[in-house]
Amino acid sequence: MEKINLLIIVIVISLFISLFLAFFLVIVKTKNKISNYLFATFLLLTAIDTSQTLFNLMVDKPSNFGMLRGLFAFLQIPVFYLYVLSVCYSDFKLKPKHLLHLLPFVIANVILIPRFYAVDVASKINFIKNYQNVVEIQFNHILIHVQLVVYIIAVFMVLRKAKKLYLENCAGTSISSYNWLFQFTVVLTILYSVALFKNIFKFSDYPYISEWIKIGLLVFQLFIICWYLFKALNNPGLFRNIDSRLKLVSEIVLEEKNKEQLVVSEKEYNEDLLKLQQYMAEEKPFLDPSLTIQDVSKGIAIPVRELSLLINHKLEQHFYDFINTYRIESAMGILKDVTKSKLTILEILYDVGFNSKSSFNTAFKKHTGFTPTDYRKAM
Repeated sequence: MEKINLLIIVIVISLFISLFLAFFLVIVKTKNKISNYLFATFLLLTAIDTSQTLFNLMVDKPSNFGMLRGLFAFLQIPVFYLYVLSVCYSDFKLKPKHLLHLLPFVIANVILIPRFYAVDVASKINFIKNYQNVVEIQFNHILIHVQLVVYIIAVFMVLRKAKKLYLENCAGTSISSYNWLFQFTVVLTILYSVALFKNIFKFSDYPYISEWIKIGLLVFQLFIICWYLFKALNNPGLFRNIDSRLKLVSEIVLEEKNKEQLVVSEKEYNEDLLKLQQYMAEEKPFLDPSLTIQDVSKGIAIPVRELSLLINHKLEQHFYDFINTYRIESAMGILKDVTKSKLTILEILYDVGFNSKSSFNTAFKKHTGFTPTDYRKAM
């Protein structure tokens, strides 16, 4: 009895935080409305799934609504996938084609119509009592786990490409948002993997092990939801900066090779490089923390495609690292200047275009081999 009461407390707390965070994401003022709405939807679907124990306590017999409530789990990972797309790409919009993500949910419900949705209560009770041998239940469990594997792989592929595009086209420090998405995906992967392990026991001769793992998952989920809340309150405006129409440099190089247009005269290359270097030294665009390759392209009148090839392919540097090199050189100059010795490291990193202490320290050590503090002392 104490175990049940403790479990109910954990579930109620999880539901409260999930609903509170979903409400916060809907009402908070941000440009990323679609991202927030999708995250809020994900949280609501998670809350519906978490509420199973409470629902079973309130309803003592199986019902169509109860079954439908459980099958909403099929919508969690597709919504998460769309959320990742919306955070990664600034031009993301919900389109009719995204309705295809509902297909597993529809299939899972349709196959239950003959022997569950369309029968009387007695038949429903018998159906649930013999769930271990019911083909429809077994099929739905296999379907949802296949769905999870496919979507998790798809999410990691999206993040991998988006990060590369970011490094090749942007120089802001908001790459930390990609780290958040990666961490988010890893945590969900662990959670769903344990759930898969749990369901293996559910259909074995040891169903009680499945129940204990379920309790552990509910407790773990409470901590995850608290983590969501912490992240959302600290960063309500999640990063979206990449246009999905942008191409990776490797794709551009391949296209140019196929068109036999990759041969550029050394003179043209040197002219563009000189123009870029003069622009960086005179205009100092790197001081803008949200600088993109499009901004530099406009400043020196070189098409984005050619500029991307020049920096990412010819110079063999990501645009992100290329810009940070100028920022670090500027920071080194300030740290050497005895007249600016009263400036703190935090003030310096903001002055040279960074807006994150961790990214500044990482870039500085990569470039100099020292931390900013150690470099100042050495001078």
